[in-house]
Amino acid sequence: MSKRKQVNCAYCGKENLSRNIIGLNKKLIGTQSERMMCLPCLAEYLEVDTDLLLDKIEEFKNQGCTQF
Repeated sequence: MSKRKQVNCAYCGKENLSRNIIGLNKKLIGTQSERMMCLPCLAEYLEVDTDLLLDKIEEFKNQGCTQF
C-alpha cells in the first residue's frame, strides 16, 4: 500500500492538506499548479468565504469529479 505525498500550504505552512483541499486547488487554480493552499488561504486568495469553498467541494463531488 503506497502512501500519498504530504502536501503543505505554500502560504501559511499548514501541514498535510486533505485530498479534498488539494482537489479544490487543482479545480479552481489549475491542475498544473504545484503550490497548494489550505482552505483559509485559498478563500483569502479568491476573496470568498470558506463556507462557499466547502459547498463547492460537495458540489464537485456530486458531479462525479475524480479530483475529490
